[in-house]
Amino acid sequence: MESDKNNGMSRTAPMLEAVNLTKRYDDGVLALDDLNLSVFPGRAYAMLGANGAGKTTTINLFLNFIDPTEGEARVAGVASHRDPLLIREKVSYVSENVMLYMNFSAVQNLDFFARLSGRSKGFRRDECRDVLRRVGLEDDCHDRKLKTFSKGMRQKCGIAIAVIKGAPAILLDEPTSGLDPKAAFEFMNLLDSLRAEGRAILMSTHDIFRAREIADDIGIVKEGRLVMQRSREELEGEDLEKIYLDYMSGLS
Repeated sequence: MESDKNNGMSRTAPMLEAVNLTKRYDDGVLALDDLNLSVFPGRAYAMLGANGAGKTTTINLFLNFIDPTEGEARVAGVASHRDPLLIREKVSYVSENVMLYMNFSAVQNLDFFARLSGRSKGFRRDECRDVLRRVGLEDDCHDRKLKTFSKGMRQKCGIAIAVIKGAPAILLDEPTSGLDPKAAFEFMNLLDSLRAEGRAILMSTHDIFRAREIADDIGIVKEGRLVMQRSREELEGEDLEKIYLDYMSGLS
């Protein structure tokens, strides 16, 4: 595996860290094999890989949805499976298929999930509206029930929930799925601003172009193993698509 070498990463402690992270399911499938990666505050890390490569398993381990077989998924230095309450506080999550309350409006969803994450008083309506505007939802959508939304609009609402929570780490599983090109562009700008605020972002994606555009560090995952890891600087002038296809075809 190619290391990130001396690539200019922050010397501060990582917000997210996989240490010899391994997951073998009960049916014997080795979904993740000795993964090591770090995501620092103010940086975005993109995991590229085919379906079944281990990307979603990695995110699920950080979220403590499943327990590791070996190793640790650490959040702010603490293994996620040892302190689930820390995960609730430190991590926001946006999945490919955002699970929201369809009979709630966008504003009501933001307020509900804010309370669920520990903010007992929720947020003022104007605070919710400001965040919904930030992710690109027009004012006339704020009080509509989500069952009237397109998939892309629901995705924006899910992203708004991650933003308003204010967690220092954001996990994204195929976040641009269902977004049209304009919305995907707006989303990339939003990630840029969140990174500038010091958030650590770990994103799984099939979108090589978006990964190249937003990520400070990129890893290619194949059959549960991290087969390549490079910084943006190391990829300068390189053809990421060719690199990816070479790894997928076994040429690298």
